[in-house]
Amino acid sequence: MKKSVKKVVLAYSGGLDTSVILKWLGDEYGCEVVTFTADIGQGEELDPVRTKAKALGVKDENIFIEDLKEEFVRDFVFPMFRANAVYEGEYLLGTSIARPLIAKHLVRIAGLTGADAISHGATGKGNDQVRFELGAYALNPEIKVIAPWREWDLNSREKLLAYAAKHGIDIAKKPGRSPYSMDANLLHISYEGLVLEDPNAAPEPDMWRWSVSPKDAPDEGEVIEIEFKQGDAVAINGEKLSPANLLAKLNALGAKHGVGRLDLVENRFVGMKSRGCYETPGGTILLKAHRAIESLTLDRGAAHLKDELMPRYAELVYNGFWFSPEREMLQASIDLSQKNVSGKVRLELYKGNVIVLGRASENSLFDVDFSTFEEDSVYDQADAEGFIKLNALRFIIAGKNRR
Repeated sequence: MKKSVKKVVLAYSGGLDTSVILKWLGDEYGCEVVTFTADIGQGEELDPVRTKAKALGVKDENIFIEDLKEEFVRDFVFPMFRANAVYEGEYLLGTSIARPLIAKHLVRIAGLTGADAISHGATGKGNDQVRFELGAYALNPEIKVIAPWREWDLNSREKLLAYAAKHGIDIAKKPGRSPYSMDANLLHISYEGLVLEDPNAAPEPDMWRWSVSPKDAPDEGEVIEIEFKQGDAVAINGEKLSPANLLAKLNALGAKHGVGRLDLVENRFVGMKSRGCYETPGGTILLKAHRAIESLTLDRGAAHLKDELMPRYAELVYNGFWFSPEREMLQASIDLSQKNVSGKVRLELYKGNVIVLGRASENSLFDVDFSTFEEDSVYDQADAEGFIKLNALRFIIAGKNRR
């Protein structure tokens, strides 16, 4: 049974799927459609999106195209990197972290325009449907959601193309467009489909869009310095940069040196395994640098607890629980841990590698007087005997019982 909807806000990219959805919503629901397009650094010209939406009957005042790059990095990417979040040991969550931002603005625009529903182009097999909808319900429990891929029978590219042709929807292919299913933003670009559906097939060399192959990267390494303040990167080589501009610069540096390529088989929240390839050049550098400055400034107990909490935090982000109480609780703890995580990290980028050369901080917990291999006057090595015996006491008692 279809929901009764008067006005819907559609997450609109201007591509085949969402252009078909735009027409389909009007036909199936008889409702007014508002389009929302987020610029989060996907690297595409967005002016044609407005033209295309108008051509499909959307009123000019109902077309929203917004630059969210700074908000994306400042309020979503950076908090996640304070946690060193990595899903299943490898994935830096580039797609996952963008979805709650889009959900937030879908709900906001619904409020501005008096819409009673939102809609998205995520399929019924993927994680994004969960991320969009959990985010929307967390922010507005009364919002209605229309997910066309769970309703219609246009379940193949051929059917979508036929529908578009029948209704005069412009489906001109963008110049240089990859045939892979891709998602891009300032943090990463992902690839799925085609040969990648065979997990034993190597990615085609010309698939990669951002980075050079490590084999083709410069033969000379490049040394850079990243400055951190309370867990967030604030400068590169002494140049203060906004969050979005800083990540963009790291992307360019990493891509030049073949940094950040990943081929992964991951476990989707909905149950099946999925194979995808990712390029996250700036994020890969940022993670390495952040862990380096933390190694100098973070107490052992706090650092180890963070490492225990991280997989849970990463799973929450991956599964779409960004606005959940448990993620916010973890974030508060993580942010508190970052109050002294300030300083500078020097790294070398070389043929796909990010090599830490040095780190320095006014908040350093490294004390050479205690850690030196030379003679010192502050540490009595004989104290270690009692420390070891006390820690071994339970082993000694258990060993006696065994004998």
